[in-house]
Amino acid sequence: MEEKEKLLEVHELYKDYGNGPVLKGISLDVHKGEVVVLVGPSGCGKSTFLRCMNGLEAIQSGEIRLDGNVITDDKTKWSDVRQKIGMVFQSYELFPHMTVMDNILLGPLKVQRKDKRAAEKEAEKLLERVGLLDKRDSFPRQLSGGQKQRVAIVRALIMKPEILLFDEVTAALDPEMVREVLDVMLELAREGSTMVIVTHEMQFARAVADRIVFLDGGEIVEMDAPENFFTRPKTERAQRFLNTFTFN
Repeated sequence: MEEKEKLLEVHELYKDYGNGPVLKGISLDVHKGEVVVLVGPSGCGKSTFLRCMNGLEAIQSGEIRLDGNVITDDKTKWSDVRQKIGMVFQSYELFPHMTVMDNILLGPLKVQRKDKRAAEKEAEKLLERVGLLDKRDSFPRQLSGGQKQRVAIVRALIMKPEILLFDEVTAALDPEMVREVLDVMLELAREGSTMVIVTHEMQFARAVADRIVFLDGGEIVEMDAPENFFTRPKTERAQRFLNTFTFN
């Protein structure tokens, strides 16, 4: 089978906050249409790795390429890169004084200079897709956590990024709200969206991933297809990690 083109290439990424390395020379390629899920214990470097991909954390050494172009040099204009690498955060990051629609339109109108009516139509389609069109004029304080997170996903999608990064997007949600957010992400995966996802939801990881990347201590310990990783982990460390979860 022909390999899909590489969209994002990370080579020997090293990150240190000054009290020891958080990422120790990580290398990873993400192919177009692929869903890569990063798993591992808390503090292993998953979220830091994701933030480095989007320029939210400076790196000490290594290289990241998007579409074959280096994006980790001094000439990088990250505001342009972030239109291609969208990110959804655990804490939603919605502006509380703005309506749902205004939150979503901020990027298309201010950054991409799109026509307002055309952008509104696109936003309405996306809101309908995630079941929130009736909330277009609501403020974030009027929404549940799951609704806020779905709005945050729409806000990322409307920029039409080449790749989407999800950083523990269900971690702050009540259990009954987790499913509504994960269902949106599963649908994006079925449609062929390129995604890198950090999650502690192992059942979801198994269902959505094309590849599981297990990190520990700032290094990639194991990388495999989900079925292999969850049923036949190659390393003792991955086995110990998986033993902390209960699978049906």
